[in-house]
Amino acid sequence: MTTQRIGGHLLVECLVAQGVTHAFGVPGESFLAVLDGFHRHADRIRFVINRQEGGAAFMADAHARLTGRPGVCFVTRGPGATNASVGVHTAFQDSTPMVLFVGDVASDTRDREAFQELDYGSFFGPSTRGMAKRVERIDDVARIPEYVARAFATAMNGRPGPVVLVLPEDMLAAPVAAGPGDTAPPQALARVEPVQAWSDPGALRTLRTLLLEARRPFVIAGGGGWTVQAAQALERFAENWCLPVGNAFRFQDTFDNHHRLYAGDVGIGINPRLARRIQDSDLVIAIGPRLGEMTTGGYTLLRAPRPAQKLVHIHASAEELNRVYQADLAILATMNAAARSLEVLSAPPSLPWEAWTGDCHADFLANLQPQPLPGAIDMPAIVALLQKHLPADAVLTNGAGNFASWVHRFFLHHGLAKGCKTQLAPTSGTMGYGVPAGIAAAITTGRLALTMAGDGDFLMNGQELATAAQYGARTIIVLLNNGMFGTIRMHQEREYPQRRIGTELRNPDFVALAQAYGYAGARITRTEEFEAQLLAALSREQGTLIEVMLDPEVITTRQTLSSITEAALKRAG
Repeated sequence: MTTQRIGGHLLVECLVAQGVTHAFGVPGESFLAVLDGFHRHADRIRFVINRQEGGAAFMADAHARLTGRPGVCFVTRGPGATNASVGVHTAFQDSTPMVLFVGDVASDTRDREAFQELDYGSFFGPSTRGMAKRVERIDDVARIPEYVARAFATAMNGRPGPVVLVLPEDMLAAPVAAGPGDTAPPQALARVEPVQAWSDPGALRTLRTLLLEARRPFVIAGGGGWTVQAAQALERFAENWCLPVGNAFRFQDTFDNHHRLYAGDVGIGINPRLARRIQDSDLVIAIGPRLGEMTTGGYTLLRAPRPAQKLVHIHASAEELNRVYQADLAILATMNAAARSLEVLSAPPSLPWEAWTGDCHADFLANLQPQPLPGAIDMPAIVALLQKHLPADAVLTNGAGNFASWVHRFFLHHGLAKGCKTQLAPTSGTMGYGVPAGIAAAITTGRLALTMAGDGDFLMNGQELATAAQYGARTIIVLLNNGMFGTIRMHQEREYPQRRIGTELRNPDFVALAQAYGYAGARITRTEEFEAQLLAALSREQGTLIEVMLDPEVITTRQTLSSITEAALKRAG
């Protein structure tokens, strides 16, 4: 057993210096020296053992969204890194700061296709369409502090995103010794804070002029980099100018959904009236989102490359501005700085669009009225029970699938402005995110986490219930079981009617599976049974899985709000 200070120990010391409290991962022989560092500093940092690297990367992503600091994930070479790539891609598309550490082959075996060797620069390749902002390899133990500090700065600055650091096994095991002469041994560098980019004063004056010329303005808020203070400043800006605000796809906690200025979520299954409002607006102010495919309705709400509406795009990355959309005004600013700049813009005593703003909010309220659908399970009623009984600071998580549309449409978030982040959902549309994200939320914050999952979605990372049980993380999972990959079936029925293949699922007994992991399990077949099971779950110290049995014969109408919206949009014109 070594007591000598080695590279793996120094690496963990650097993480502690950056304020890291949790690191998620699956152990590998390639970074045993780091694991020894976690053991040495167990009183200051916790290594959370996952069951699969994809789940570990998702947990790191969730941790970052909740804390605003880069999530940290450790995986081994080759298969470990490729498994983790799904979480790295999610962090990239969702603008989430993350640092993935990959244990690698020893330096003397490199470039020989050694056991599980991989070219990480090519695989994670930093680019506008890649998976990481930066990919670097640390070959010199003395430079560990430099590389770690740079990784954290890169992950947080500009558009947040993931960084990959490759760690040769022999470098991690190398002794951390003093340099020539009286040079002291390397030490961790100071905690890195994100740099704030402030809005150009001239651009703010132009924005005020555009507002004064507008008659039907609309704000779309979202993207990465938001804090409680930024969300509060956004709220004051909207109130000062009486602006309707919509939240970008799966960033529904950016602006308070209960606020009189809230107009709805701008994403999949968008309210047809909201879609029309955005199309009819004469000024769209996008604060933070990339304005990707989902938020723009496949680039139809705002036509690329030149929208019919005047467009103000505020983003933290210069590379993102004018990349897809040619904006009338592009402002390079981080969300904290942008929102605080906007809140001090002076507004006139009266504004010509007050009725327009009120109508936008009325459209949102009208969309909360559920449509009658067949079957014994009433999903809007179930979401209403979640709204009624969950604490205001509960974290709601989900993966990808039509099942998520119910909670997106009917659950109202109080938002960051009320003090904490409450939604964790992948804008990249990746399945399997919700279960590990909920567990990470419970471990990180101690708050209640509720996960909405589909049967196919759950089975992508359901094994992480073992992680939850090991660390005493209490989550509630509402699992909608329809025996199919419902989203793909929806598209299949539309494009190739009655030619079903590749979408049916033969599922396990989910209740028994949950119980095997140490969760309580329950199954319901009628809406009336749900409230009692939810209350029982809330009263337990252990986690609970509630399986909701849906009728597959009515699934194409029951579970696809997006298809309902498509038809409504066509009717609307």
